Amino acid sequence: MSGHQNSRVADWVRTHAEWTPDKPALATDDYTLTFAELNSRVNRAATGLRGLGVKQGDRVALFATDSTMFIETLLACAKLGAIYVPLNFRLAEPELELLLRVSGAETLFFSDRYTDLIRSVDVPGLRTTISFESESGDLSYDQLLERGTDEEIDVPVGEEDIMCIAFTSGTTSLPKGVMHSQRMVKHMVNQCILERRMTGMASHYSPAPLFHVGGMLYALSGIAHGHMTLVIPFDAGTVLRWMGSGRLDGVFLVPTMIDMVLAHPDLEKADFSRLQSIAYGAAPMSPSLLRRAIDTFDCEFLNMFGAGTEAGLQTVLGPEDHRRALEGHEHLLGSIGKPGIGIVLRLVDEDMNDVPDGEVGEIVTRSDACMSGYLDQPEATAEVLVDGWFRGGDMAHRDPEGYLYLAGRRNDMIIRGGENIYPIEIEDVLLSFPGIEEAAVVGVPDERWGEVVRAHVVYSENGSVFDEEAVRVYSRERLAGYKVPAHFSIHDELPRNASGKILKRELRKL
Repeated sequence: MSGHQNSRVADWVRTHAEWTPDKPALATDDYTLTFAELNSRVNRAATGLRGLGVKQGDRVALFATDSTMFIETLLACAKLGAIYVPLNFRLAEPELELLLRVSGAETLFFSDRYTDLIRSVDVPGLRTTISFESESGDLSYDQLLERGTDEEIDVPVGEEDIMCIAFTSGTTSLPKGVMHSQRMVKHMVNQCILERRMTGMASHYSPAPLFHVGGMLYALSGIAHGHMTLVIPFDAGTVLRWMGSGRLDGVFLVPTMIDMVLAHPDLEKADFSRLQSIAYGAAPMSPSLLRRAIDTFDCEFLNMFGAGTEAGLQTVLGPEDHRRALEGHEHLLGSIGKPGIGIVLRLVDEDMNDVPDGEVGEIVTRSDACMSGYLDQPEATAEVLVDGWFRGGDMAHRDPEGYLYLAGRRNDMIIRGGENIYPIEIEDVLLSFPGIEEAAVVGVPDERWGEVVRAHVVYSENGSVFDEEAVRVYSRERLAGYKVPAHFSIHDELPRNASGKILKRELRKL
């Protein structure tokens, strides 16, 4: 490499360990790790992995619930120049096996609760399994740290070197492994620190799971900026206790979670004077919920919208916009705001021509927070990366003031509780069930989850009655639980257009 060396994601934890060693970096309900302690553990994990033969460019998968060890593993991979592959812990066995094979993972970290699942998958390239909690793998995480030493590893990496492969969906056909480069991760984190207004924060909490780009992003933002990240699963009472403890400056919550915290019986006892802001995303905030939240928490609110895995943050509705909304411009609460820092955004038609204000077009963006492409899928990559623009399929229109309003999705993706679901993978499973001749899956509004899956099927099995529960059990063996249809609708035939394509928009209306 040339004499010029870029800053690396791996440098963040090392820098804070050197300059502010005693500052808290990660906290749970049970313990806190300072930056010095965190960096020491990361070094031992990295050298331990190096001793196991993990080197630059190797793939290290994680199939685990959230923990400080999960974040340590991401940072250890960054120090080695290895590629981490975070997997959704809700995956069923066939999905997990497929993603491990596709990713080329040779090392797998996992939570103890998934031991049986890990032992049942057949992945020829997988060399080492490491359990975070016990010795149910080839070795435990503690044993890995014991093998390592607290020494810095200095692997030179380039801006376009891949750091992470994040899968958009565990699917029975072709899963898409989104490749995140050093450039992308650094830009997403810098964007998050600035747009989330983190520069004055000493602590932050996000419930987004660490396998999600959102969860990783908030954790890495804390490591980069030098503030404490709280690592706990979402529970309304626990989160309320932390928010009212005077130990949190900011939180990211989806509107449903804000509603749950507001409904908690201990609300009156909490002191929110330290809380600076609440960011939300994944769903719009109703005016009534926002008013209740502002009256209670007395802090600033932000709506963050993005194409997560593939293109990071895209738009922000800031605190000043929320204040305007409460002063009589309530329509702004239905908006996803305006483009974020470093984002060039257009609304275009099918042929990438700009559409005028008021007309619905597809959101396309160009920024340093864009993926390098889909792993080993040049055709799929070429469909969404067009002349440097990312086409994610989100449709929106713009008002005369430049505020954007979502108008659905070009494809039929379903978003349930922040999880992206692609209908085709569910349809494939349903069509393999005896007697189901046709299947079409749509998302339908749901108060709790935003959207849930509804399956429309044509069924005929020798006069027998359609057994909804049997189909659910069958689906759950092949799909993550959140993808299993919540509702079924039985038809003699499905509505189609002249060319024979099923009309999902008609099904949604039913």
